[in-house]
Amino acid sequence: MIAKSQYQMTAADLEVTLALVRGGTLAGASERLGIDASTVFRSLQRLERGLGRPLFERTRSGYVASELAEELAAHAEQVETALEGARASIEAAPSQISGTVRITTTDTLLHGLIAPALLGLRAEHPLLGFELHTGNELASLTRRDADIALRATKRPPQHLVGKPIGAIRVAVYAARRTSLRPGDASTLATVDWIAPDDALPEHPSVIWRKRNFPKLMPRYRVNSILSVLELAALGLGVGIVPLFLAEGRKDVVRLSEPLTDCETELWLLTHPEARHLRRVGVVYTHLAQALRLP
Repeated sequence: MIAKSQYQMTAADLEVTLALVRGGTLAGASERLGIDASTVFRSLQRLERGLGRPLFERTRSGYVASELAEELAAHAEQVETALEGARASIEAAPSQISGTVRITTTDTLLHGLIAPALLGLRAEHPLLGFELHTGNELASLTRRDADIALRATKRPPQHLVGKPIGAIRVAVYAARRTSLRPGDASTLATVDWIAPDDALPEHPSVIWRKRNFPKLMPRYRVNSILSVLELAALGLGVGIVPLFLAEGRKDVVRLSEPLTDCETELWLLTHPEARHLRRVGVVYTHLAQALRLP
């Protein structure tokens, strides 16, 4: 709960706070806001003096947000989303929105989240088209190779603007007809595993498996998490996949509780200039509202 204060918070204060929370440094915040770092610093000083308390802890690596700063940033994100929605509504009023929106993501996120969310746009904006790029490498939003990105990351690029969708929870799954029983960790060390190959060397599921089963060598290695699920569903072995992809399917069963130390954040990202384009703003706002994680 934010304590009462005589200071009158402004939209600019919220914008500075959000930029520092996202950027983590004065340089990162200044790049997001399009102003110099000294202006960001003075704005933060003025805000903290007005509130009578610090919003960030200054460290050698940057600015660490306090609980109050995180709460203010959440309010700023709501304002940001509302403004984007208002711009899209005003600009869309005179005529229908048309053109192509390019979205970059992984095949897992495309089939599990993006494609279902795009269904709602067909009737409302029939003239919109989409180029959907999937791959493990992030297409450059700066060079405008794509307009919008949906990515699993704990540290989104500082030069982009975005919205955290939530934590991607994962668990161990196998085919429904398996003889394995949920919770039997010792058995998991003796069965065939399906896992990401060298295309995803730092994937959280790879790190978790190597930490918990250091001697285990996967029998099947694939280049996408969607393939892990499909091979597991066929009965070829067990694999770690997101709940949003597997829950609700009748051909797989969950063998573990969600692996909390295997979670990562899902971010919806765009370039600061691209989000003000009518077609991009409409799609970005729709995805920000429609994407949900279990």
